[in-house]
Amino acid sequence: MSQQNKALSVTLTIIRVFVGILFIFSGLIKANDPSGLAYKMGEFFEIWAREGYMPSLMNWMNGYSLAFSIAMITFEIIAGVALIIGYRFKLFSYLILLLTIFFTFLTGYANFSGKVKECGCFGDCIKLQANESFMKDLILLALILILVFFRKKITQAFSNSIATAVMIITLVVTLWMQFYVLKHLPFKDCLAYKVGNNLYKEMTPGADFVEAEYKSVLTYKNKKTGELKDFDANNIPWQDTLNWEFADTKNTMVKPAQNEPPIKDFVIGDYDGNDVTKNIVQYPGFVFVVFIKLVDEANTQNIDALRSLVEDCKKAGIPIIAISASNDIETKKFNEQHKLNIDFYTVDGTVAKTAMRTNPGVMLLNAGNVMGKWSYADYPNLAKLQLNVSGAQAPLFAPAVVEPVTTDSVQGN
Repeated sequence: MSQQNKALSVTLTIIRVFVGILFIFSGLIKANDPSGLAYKMGEFFEIWAREGYMPSLMNWMNGYSLAFSIAMITFEIIAGVALIIGYRFKLFSYLILLLTIFFTFLTGYANFSGKVKECGCFGDCIKLQANESFMKDLILLALILILVFFRKKITQAFSNSIATAVMIITLVVTLWMQFYVLKHLPFKDCLAYKVGNNLYKEMTPGADFVEAEYKSVLTYKNKKTGELKDFDANNIPWQDTLNWEFADTKNTMVKPAQNEPPIKDFVIGDYDGNDVTKNIVQYPGFVFVVFIKLVDEANTQNIDALRSLVEDCKKAGIPIIAISASNDIETKKFNEQHKLNIDFYTVDGTVAKTAMRTNPGVMLLNAGNVMGKWSYADYPNLAKLQLNVSGAQAPLFAPAVVEPVTTDSVQGN
């Protein structure tokens, strides 16, 4: 082998291993929480549907976001392994090129449209801004183009039987990992609701917090020509009723918020419209919060264990409540059907799926500190937790501190 060919071989090996490790690393981080990628994919689908890009197809695809997430994560890890061992490199080099072009399109869209702040390239554990993700994908695309160009010079590291076995094992392990965390919870929780965090502290803006600035744009329609024209709030033709009529109002962000608290939208209310968030996150003792994002989608295969937890908490004098994005009629029916005998409160659906990745799931708080989180498959046994409860705890809800829910209630907390 000539010195030139040897240098090229070494260079291609370095690029191949680097890109392969990057794909595996990226895939494993997302495999820790495939629901997170599914929610991010759903965000793209919802934006495109609103903008009129084949809305029927986008809405249909949104319904299968989790399936797409699992498939993409699985392929990303398999592709990374294939790169490193050179498995069927001609085929995988083109497949990886297509996947990277797709990633570059997504990050480019997020970067230039400004409608998606984070692309979820490395999940919630390593957050990259849209411009950072886009630059990363451009560099990655250049490296993969080199590999595609020199694909004939790359040979498989092992025999076909060994290489195929490695790929099958990779497929099985990748799928097992994802289905495990979907049934239980992520191995590593990287969100603001993780065990060890204090929810009230995570919700409280710091001294360096600056609110976002918005500008109102009012659209009027010319009665004679049908022309739609935008006006700012200080220059609207509201008196010229012969020529103009009001059509629409849009609030656009002029300047984004700075140094926002990690938790911005955790608002719990009762079905009478009262905000009871502070009662829960500032309660001085233990309190269990059962997250049931939507009761008609709740997994009830282990509901007996949840019912036992509710009964044990009531005997021990430990408050336990359920929060859901479903309405009061739906939660009442669910409550009666499964004989939970638990009080339901309201929460935004996005908050529910962010704070608890399974539906249902249980969170244990103590003075606002997250002491534990369990999925529907792992409901805790109160006796085994051995909580240090000295005497009867105070009532969870005191009427004097109940406040009406307002649009600013999150910032006020």
